[in-house]
Amino acid sequence: MSESPWKVAIVGSGPSAFYAAQELLKQPEGVLMVDLFERLPTPYGLVRGGVAPDHQKIKSVTKIFERIALKPGFRFFGNVEFGRDVTRAELLEHYDAVLYAVGSSSDRRLGLPGEDLSGVQSATEFVAWYNGHPDFRHLEFNLQAKAAVVVGVGNVAVDVARILSHTPEALAKTDIAPYALEALTNSAIEDIYLIGRRGPVQAAFTPTEARELGELPLVDTVVRPEDLELDEASQAELASSGRQTEQNLEILRTLSTRSLTGKPKRLHLVFCASPTELLGQDSLETVQLVRNRLEAANGRTRAVATEEAFELSAQLLFRAVGYRGVPLPDVVFDEKTATIPHEKGKVLNPENNQREYVAGWIKRGPSGVVGTNKPCAVESVQTMLQTFQEQGWSPQGAPDIVALLQQRNLAFVSFDDWKRIDAHEVEAGVPLGRPRVKLTDPEDLLRVAHAA
Repeated sequence: MSESPWKVAIVGSGPSAFYAAQELLKQPEGVLMVDLFERLPTPYGLVRGGVAPDHQKIKSVTKIFERIALKPGFRFFGNVEFGRDVTRAELLEHYDAVLYAVGSSSDRRLGLPGEDLSGVQSATEFVAWYNGHPDFRHLEFNLQAKAAVVVGVGNVAVDVARILSHTPEALAKTDIAPYALEALTNSAIEDIYLIGRRGPVQAAFTPTEARELGELPLVDTVVRPEDLELDEASQAELASSGRQTEQNLEILRTLSTRSLTGKPKRLHLVFCASPTELLGQDSLETVQLVRNRLEAANGRTRAVATEEAFELSAQLLFRAVGYRGVPLPDVVFDEKTATIPHEKGKVLNPENNQREYVAGWIKRGPSGVVGTNKPCAVESVQTMLQTFQEQGWSPQGAPDIVALLQQRNLAFVSFDDWKRIDAHEVEAGVPLGRPRVKLTDPEDLLRVAHAA
């Protein structure tokens, strides 16, 4: 082993990035160094910018990430954007390997007529907005609408429906962005429709999330009993599903027996329906939909449109049908899957470069929960270390990247700098009884970060 340590750059700082760093740093001290690059001044990816503010327990995983960051051989470079501040070629010049863990930052469109009307927006952007993501803090949403439609029945869709339905008092105890708290407190929305193109058996939410939808104090949750009558394909799928699907059905059946109690808001769960057209002059007024029937095909249950159509009056619609990865500058990308092509985490690039790897959603697509990223990252790291061993490579002994960043006058944020931001936000939340009050302006973040 050379006296110089192996140097690995990780692009991104969400769960998959930290789990990859954790696996890399299991090597004996001094053998390997890890640098994480993040374009925002703050780490943790969707744990900070995507997990719902009323799910603080999930965010506690950052305590594990912090312990990883404090290990010898780890450095964090926030406020450094790949492709703008440092290029692929420069990282390959300064590191023995580069691992991309940038997640999936865009979303899938519905592909419907009228999708560009005002009031038709991305759930991905709404989530980032209420979580205080600097890129989305200036967005506006028509929360004075009387009715909102959320297309999708996955985690993001359920989060959006729940946040739209929550009491201001409950939101005020979270780390939701201050401007979002004010806007949601003044919301005029009375009806929220959660639309799933297939049935309750195929719904992606968990029993915990389903139960939460029935416990919102301002909301009558409405489920049509006929939507819970399972067709043959769904019955077959249920028989091979786990306990979680059975629990979902039990919860939904209980909700379907409830009567309206006159609460100020109503949350409608609508299954086996798909929007077909969005109508309005300049802004959304009506959502046209079709009822679906389900049939088994190639081992899956697919939705097939029937001739039964209906419409909903709504002035706001969120598409929540999945995140989508976006290409990185000069990095190979598969447009069809919106991922970086790989073999067990090793990037399959045209020049057969053996020093690039990938982990997380940009590797496998947007699926799973926070913990799902751990085995994904471990696989990629093990592939990297095995490749190094098989190739018999020695560390390059390349110059430190800090010299290049300083030469460009980049105001990068170290992990110590981030801890100053963290302490500032937590302290600001104390008198308000909140876990933190997030800084959302990049200038404020950098001012606090570099205030030492």
